[in-house]
Amino acid sequence: MRERAGQMAQSTRMLRASDPLAGGRIWVGLNTIILRECAVIARFWTVTLAPPIMTTLLYFAVFGDVLGKRIGSFAGVDYIHYVAPGLIALWIIPYSFAHTAGGFLGSRVFKYLEEILVTPLPGWALMLGYAIGGVGRGLVVGAAAAVTALLFTRLHIESVLVTVVALTLAALVASLGGFIAALFAKTFEQVQTIQTSILTPLMFVGGVFNPVSALPAWAQKLALANPMLYMVDAIRYGLLGISDVPIGLSLTLMGALAIVLFLAAVKLLASGKGIRD
Repeated sequence: MRERAGQMAQSTRMLRASDPLAGGRIWVGLNTIILRECAVIARFWTVTLAPPIMTTLLYFAVFGDVLGKRIGSFAGVDYIHYVAPGLIALWIIPYSFAHTAGGFLGSRVFKYLEEILVTPLPGWALMLGYAIGGVGRGLVVGAAAAVTALLFTRLHIESVLVTVVALTLAALVASLGGFIAALFAKTFEQVQTIQTSILTPLMFVGGVFNPVSALPAWAQKLALANPMLYMVDAIRYGLLGISDVPIGLSLTLMGALAIVLFLAAVKLLASGKGIRD
C-alpha cells in the first residue's frame, strides 16, 4: 500500500500542476468531504445528542443542585451558573476529537481513503474537510448541552463574539488533535485510549468544575500548562464575563495551537504518515 499511495500522490501532484481548474476541483472535493461528515452527524443524531443531554442533566442535578448549595459561589457567581460553561466545553472538545479521529481512521480501516487519494485533492484539503466535520459535531453537541443548561440556569452571554470564537477555536483544536491521533492510531481502541487516558483527565482538571484559584499553589502552576484550561476559561468569559487568565491570552494560545496542529497535520500527510502504512 505504501508504493501505491506514493504513486497516487505523485500522479495527483502532476494533475494539479497541469489543471487550470484545480482550485474549483479542490473546492468540490473539500465540500464533498464536509457534506459527508454532516450526513454522518444527521444520520446518527441520537448518538450525537442523547448522551450529552442525559449526562448534562445528571451533572446539573448533582453538581448544580446538590453540591452547588453547599459550595456557594465563585467570583460572585452562583456555582450552578459557574459550572454551565464548563459542562458545555466538556462535550464540545471530546466530541470534536472523537468525530474527526473516528472518521479519518474509518476511511483507513475500511479502505475508502484510497478512493480519495486518487483525486486531485491536496492533503490540507483532505484534513480540513474532516476537521470541519468534527467542529460541526462539537458545536451541535455544545448547543444541545446549552439548551439543557437552560433548564437549570439562565445563561447570560457577556460577549457573543468571544463566545462564538472561543467555541469554534476549542472545537477546531480538538478536531485537529483528533486527526493527528488518527494518523498514528491503528485501531479504534487506540483512539479511545488516547481520549480516556489523556483528553478526559485534562478536561476534568482544566477548570470545568472549579477555578484555578481554588487549587493549591503547586497545582495552579501545573494547571497553567494545561491547554484545556484556556479553552474552558475563554468559553466561560464569553458567557459569564469571568476568567482565571486574560481572555486575550486564552484566545491567542488557542489560535496558535490550532495553527501548530494544522501545520503538523499537513506535514505528516506530506510524509505519508497514516496513508502509506
